[in-house]
Amino acid sequence: MPPAPAAFAAAPLFEPIAGLLSGFPDGLPTADQLTALIGQTAPAACSGSGRPIRFILPPADLPAYEQHIDATGEVPTRADDWHDFFNALAWCVWPHTKSACNGLHLREQAARAAAGLPGRGPLRDALTQFDECGIVVVSTDPDIPALLAAHEWEEAFWNRRAQLLASTRFLIFGHGSWDQLRQPFFGLCAKAIYRQVDAAWLTLPAPARQRETDAWLAARFTDPLCAFANADLSPLPLLGIPGVTPDSEVPDYYRDTRQFRPRRLNPKKIAAPGPAT
Repeated sequence: MPPAPAAFAAAPLFEPIAGLLSGFPDGLPTADQLTALIGQTAPAACSGSGRPIRFILPPADLPAYEQHIDATGEVPTRADDWHDFFNALAWCVWPHTKSACNGLHLREQAARAAAGLPGRGPLRDALTQFDECGIVVVSTDPDIPALLAAHEWEEAFWNRRAQLLASTRFLIFGHGSWDQLRQPFFGLCAKAIYRQVDAAWLTLPAPARQRETDAWLAARFTDPLCAFANADLSPLPLLGIPGVTPDSEVPDYYRDTRQFRPRRLNPKKIAAPGPAT
């Protein structure tokens, strides 16, 4: 039998949903149980159009996924499916950002249709990628995000390990990443957004840090003066984060360029976070 959700509550990188995982010691919950859970943890969670979120078994005639959520508030959730289970938990702990992303999908679709443009477009592709494997790296030390964004893996993860552990938190957003972290594999990578904060942020309890980051990220995605794009996402090898695998307890681990690749030169790439927020 596969482990129950509660078995992952103390595992690295599950911090945003650790408390929720602990509530399921015997197996994956039903869609109705997940609806009850979001009613308790994020009662104001809604789709981009303001419909209250609830989880349902996928209907046989399901139209486009984001459109269905926007119009009804119903999130199709397959039974006994870890991937969809983690998506439901993401709605519970990132409700503002998930709602913002849903709204952005619909607005972008309408804008492209009005302009006669085919396909999903780069914004929707970037939103989907972040929804699956996104992570927010929050640090009080401007050097750590800058080094990670520059792919200076050994310097950030090893030479400055104590500095990183004291200053930086890694908050998974992507439900696909949580699913993959059940059995981490060589090369497992997320797409990071970096954020610098002041020292007071680290003094907040973990649930308060999570709520504050959710509000910040939702505002970041919907800021008309700072349009979100794939260039905002930086690759981050998850197995390089201290504590995720015992293999990372030696410096040579970070010299394997199959996993810790040097950065490709790209002048358009956004590499470093802005001022503390």
